[in-house]
Amino acid sequence: MYNFLYINTHDTGRMISPYGYAVPTPGLKELAKDSVLFTNAYCCSPTCSPSRAAMLTGKYPHQNGMLGLAQRGFGLNHPEEHLAAHLAANGFRTAISGIQHEVGWYLDIDEEALHGLGYEEVLTTPADGYQKTELCDWDRKNAQAAAAWLGKQEADRPFMLSFGLHSTHRPFPETVAEGIDERYVRIPFCVEKDAGARHDYAQYMTSARHADDNIGIVLEALKANGLYDNTVILFTTDHGLAMPFHKCTLSDHGIGVSLILHHPDGRTGEVCDGLVSQIDIFPTICDLLGVKKREGLEGMSFAGYMTGEEKIGRRAVFGEINFHTSYEPVRCVRTDRYKYVRFYDPKWQKWNLSNMDESVPKDIYMENGLREREKPMEALYDCLYDPEETNNLIDHPQLAEIRRELAELLDEHLKRTKDPILEGELPVYPNYKVNKRECIQASSKNPEDYDERGRWK
Repeated sequence: MYNFLYINTHDTGRMISPYGYAVPTPGLKELAKDSVLFTNAYCCSPTCSPSRAAMLTGKYPHQNGMLGLAQRGFGLNHPEEHLAAHLAANGFRTAISGIQHEVGWYLDIDEEALHGLGYEEVLTTPADGYQKTELCDWDRKNAQAAAAWLGKQEADRPFMLSFGLHSTHRPFPETVAEGIDERYVRIPFCVEKDAGARHDYAQYMTSARHADDNIGIVLEALKANGLYDNTVILFTTDHGLAMPFHKCTLSDHGIGVSLILHHPDGRTGEVCDGLVSQIDIFPTICDLLGVKKREGLEGMSFAGYMTGEEKIGRRAVFGEINFHTSYEPVRCVRTDRYKYVRFYDPKWQKWNLSNMDESVPKDIYMENGLREREKPMEALYDCLYDPEETNNLIDHPQLAEIRRELAELLDEHLKRTKDPILEGELPVYPNYKVNKRECIQASSKNPEDYDERGRWK
């Protein structure tokens, strides 16, 4: 039976070198050359806890209970449905080192809660004493702890090791790494003719470089201890970059994710352009590890593709937002070419500004009228001709049939999965910490910026 190594970064999207970006991540590119790189992979929700919870339970956020961020009072209905718990129940030794975002605050080490997810051993080192801009150094400590643990593994039981990084979450490292010249970076989003934005992106590139170095520590330990050739390796991230119109939006910049999967006896050095959702990870990993799948999984296993037997068979992927800092319910369906998006909060048709992390690009947009701009309550995009999703074709007469088909496909999904959004506005419970819709800053300390129905402290 194979081992399983799960590597995850924070807020990376596809902005790494294996996807063609000039970002210094050579280690991940080498991993991709020995794995399958998925170019058309999407998360279920472009916000941290819901995305991770969906992938690791095999259920959508509106099914598993994780409608918002774990540190803001949201949680899994059944933590025992986590992939770590499932593998532990099937004989795997399970351990975690570093970030997770399925319970509590991700910088805390709550061993009882992590045991509840199925992790037998918690290797994560304390984050005390680090400035937020220095958490790449904390990542390194967790990488070293994971590497040391790998050196102690025996062949009596297969293992699952989760290695999570704070990188590439904001705030980025203050000092731009040597070899990155911020004068000449090409920013892969709209705000680019600004020195401050170039510096900000160079800081992201620095964070990605640190992530790559720390991932390399763990991969090298896997090889040095003779475990590489018997381990399934998954590298992915939760959602897109912490930039306006990326993270916490259902654009491809928000839900598009890196996905690299290594199988010792499967395809290597291949690029797959087929449509994949992170909801498919749970059943795929079970099949690749030879573990019986749990009942009620929503995803479609693509293990057959990894072993060279089948093609990728998804017709569409689905995405959702419920709460990030503020309430912003949205649903989408994406096929290989088209995307249909529907907003469900008619009380607020402007952009929820606190759902955009503070950054230089956000400041630039704010200085140029972002506060007054409205979002379309229903949208249809042709992602072939309009990959930036700026041209809403919802009323285009030649696409009326496409609109109808995708709207019906989304409705069928919502009904089949019993999405509570069909019953109206989602409730705010006393344990939730929810910003008001008009709040601008996510981390505001002003009590008036929070929904009075939540009494979260």
